[in-house]
Amino acid sequence: MTDRFHESLHDIPELAEVAATAAVAKGGERTVIMEVGELLGITDAFVITSGRNSRHVRTIVEHIERTLKVSNGTPPLQVEGDDDYRWVLLDYGDFLVHVFLEETRDYYDLERLWGDAPCILWEDTLARSARG
Repeated sequence: MTDRFHESLHDIPELAEVAATAAVAKGGERTVIMEVGELLGITDAFVITSGRNSRHVRTIVEHIERTLKVSNGTPPLQVEGDDDYRWVLLDYGDFLVHVFLEETRDYYDLERLWGDAPCILWEDTLARSARG
């Protein structure tokens, strides 16, 4: 594990973890949660994941929205990018969910852009939890 990834984060909303788990459940790839509150001041966390094609991105987005609506009864405050499903942004206020096409994610590389933010690879976190 590099310095970039952490075992856990301290100041992320619980629903960001629910969103990340929902993304992984639908095959979201390289799902990470970044603690960006100290760097941005306008939101506490980013959940970043990607899909193989626009249909897969749409499936991930719809599952996250459904799961969070069941969890807390609130839809996202705003949704951007659902016209072409290359990069969909779901704004939940305390956290933002970015669902990318893989090549779009590689191009914008938010993890590098916000590289000073503590980050966890969510699939690893789920695997550790499953092992007990």
